[in-house]
Amino acid sequence: MPERLRCLLVLLLWLRGTDSFYVPGVAPINFHRNDPVEIKAVKLTSSRTQLPYEYYSLPFCQPTKITYKAENLGEVLRGDRIVNTPFQVSMNVEKKCEVLCNFPNKPVTLTVEQSKLIAERIREDYYVHLIADNLPVATRLEFYSNREEEEKKKEKDVQFEHGYRLGFMDGNKFYLHNHLSFILYYHREDVEENQEPTYRVVRFEVIPQSIKQEDLKADEKGMCTLPEATGSAPQEIDPSKENQMLFTYSVHWEESDIKWASRWDTYLTMSDVQIHWFSIINSVVVVFFLSGILSMIIIRTLRKDIANYNKEDDIEDTMEESGWKLVHGDVFRPPQYPMILSSLLGSGIQLFCMILIVIFVAMLGMLSPSSRGALMTTACFLFMFMGVFGGFFAGRLYRTLKGHRWKKGAFCTATLYPGVVFGICFVLNCFIWGKHSSGAVPFPTMVALLCMWFGISLPLVYLGYYFGFRKQPYDNPVRTNQIPRQIPEQRWYMNKFVGILMAGILPFGAMFIELFFIFSAIWENQFYYLFGFLFLVFIILVVSCSQISIVMVYFQLCAEDYRWWWRTFLVSGGSAFYVLIYAIFYFVNKLDIVEFIPSLLYFGYTALMVLSFWLLTGTIGFYAAYMFVRKIYAAVKID
Repeated sequence: MPERLRCLLVLLLWLRGTDSFYVPGVAPINFHRNDPVEIKAVKLTSSRTQLPYEYYSLPFCQPTKITYKAENLGEVLRGDRIVNTPFQVSMNVEKKCEVLCNFPNKPVTLTVEQSKLIAERIREDYYVHLIADNLPVATRLEFYSNREEEEKKKEKDVQFEHGYRLGFMDGNKFYLHNHLSFILYYHREDVEENQEPTYRVVRFEVIPQSIKQEDLKADEKGMCTLPEATGSAPQEIDPSKENQMLFTYSVHWEESDIKWASRWDTYLTMSDVQIHWFSIINSVVVVFFLSGILSMIIIRTLRKDIANYNKEDDIEDTMEESGWKLVHGDVFRPPQYPMILSSLLGSGIQLFCMILIVIFVAMLGMLSPSSRGALMTTACFLFMFMGVFGGFFAGRLYRTLKGHRWKKGAFCTATLYPGVVFGICFVLNCFIWGKHSSGAVPFPTMVALLCMWFGISLPLVYLGYYFGFRKQPYDNPVRTNQIPRQIPEQRWYMNKFVGILMAGILPFGAMFIELFFIFSAIWENQFYYLFGFLFLVFIILVVSCSQISIVMVYFQLCAEDYRWWWRTFLVSGGSAFYVLIYAIFYFVNKLDIVEFIPSLLYFGYTALMVLSFWLLTGTIGFYAAYMFVRKIYAAVKID
C-alpha cells in the first residue's frame, strides 16, 4: 500500500509540473541594441459579444503598407488576423512620448460614423490584443489580497489581464485610451567578452491612458510631453459629432531575470491553483471511492448470481426466479436502427481517439500557447485521420448487429456527426458574417475544410469500415431466440430519463471544476494550460462512465428488459445533460451577454459541445456495458 501511494504522489507531482513546462513552438530570437522589435496586432475581443474584430476595423493609425501574416487553420478559426502596426520600437531604446501618426499640427479627425463605432466598441467592453516577439501584451492589475493589515502595506498581489481595454465609460460619456505606455522586459544572454551583448524579450506589458489632445503638448518633430497624472483630462469620444485626437505611445525597457524558456509563465499562472488542486484531489478520491463500492457490490452480487445459476440441482428453482439469466435468449437481439447506432458509436470512437491524443500531446507541452492555433489545427487534422478507427469499430459492430449494407453504413458514419457540426457552424457563421466579424470563417477556409472532410476523412472511414465489416463479428456467448420474450412492466425508476439523471451525476461531479476553467478559457479569452490536470480528469471520466454504465445495464437486465443497446448509449451520456445545465448556469451567472447574436453563438457552440460530449461518454459507456454483458453471459451455463 505505501508503494502505491508513493507512485500516485510521484504521478501527481509530475502532472503538476507539466502545467509550466513546455516545448516552445518557435526558436528564440536574439536582438542586439537598436534592433527593431516589431509590434503586431492580433484582434479585438469582448466577452460580452463573443465577436472578434480585426485591428483595423477601427480607425487606428496605419503603416504605409499593411501586411497580414499567413495564418494556420487554428488561427483562422479563432478569428486571429495578425497584422503589422506603425509602432516603432527598438531593442533597449527608450521613448518618452511620440506621436504615432499625422503631424501634431494636424491631429487625427474621426468622422461621426467612426466616433459612433468606437463608442459602441467601448460600451461593449472590447480589448485590444497586440504581440511583440510572439508575446501577447498584458495589463498589470495590482490589488491587496485578504491578508493581515501589516502585510497589506508591504505586498500587493499582481495579476495580468490579456490585452488592454479600448477605453472606458464614466456615466454616459466615452473615453478612448489614445496613449499606450509599453513596458518591455528583456533578458541579457551570456556572450563572450568581445561580443556585442544579445537580448531576448521576456515580457510585454502596457499601461493604457486616455489623455486629451491639448494636454499632450506635441511639437513639430512628433515628440510629445505627458502631463502630470493629476492635472490631465481624458480624451472623450462624442458619438454625435466629429472628434479630434492624437494617438501617442512611449517605450520603456527593463532588465529581467526571467529566462526565455519561462517567459510564458506570467500568462499561464492561475490565481487559484490551490483551489484547483484540492478540487482535483477531491474528485479523484470521491470517484475512486464510489467506483470501489460499486465494483464490490456488482462483483459480490454477480458471483452469487452465477453460483446460483450454475447449481445443476437447483435448475428448476432458478428458472422460476427472476433475474438477468432469464433474458439470455434475447439479450443479443439486434436493436432498431443498427446503422445509426453503429455510425454514432463510430463517431464517438473518432472523438475519443482525437481527444485522448490531443490532451496527451498538450500535457507533454507540445501545443503551448506560443504556437498560436496549434491546438485547434491538431484537433481538426486528428479527427480527420482518426476516421479509420471510427470506421473500423462501426463496421465491425454493424456486422455483429446483422447489418448488410456496409457502403451505406460507412457513408452514414462519415457524414452523420460531421454533417450536424458543419451545418450548425455554417448557420452560426452566416450570422457572424453579417456582423463583419473576423470570427467568421472565410469562404476559402470553408472549402478547405470540406475538402479535408470529403478528401481525407470520408475515404479513411470507408477504408476502416471495409476492414471492420470483413472482420469476424463480435462473438456473442449465447444464441438469440426466434420469438422475442415479453418484457414485464417496468418500475418508475427504470424510466430512461430517470436513468440519464442518475447516471450523469458521478461523471459530471468528477469534472465540473475543470469545466469551469475550460469555459473561462473559451468564453472569457483566458489561456487554458492545465493539461496535466485535464488528462487526469479524462481518465477519471472514462473510469466513472464505464462503472455507471455497467451498473445501469445490470439493473436493467435484472428487471428482464433486454433492450439495452440504445438505452446504454443514451444513459451513459447522461453527464452531457448536466453539462448543458451548467452551461446555462454559466451563461446566466458569469457572462454579461445581452444581445441576440452573441447569445445564439453561445448556445450554438454549447449545443455542439454537449452533442460531442454525449457521443464521447455514450461510446465509453456502451463499450464497457457490451464487454460486461458478454462476460456475464459467458460465465453461466445455458442449456
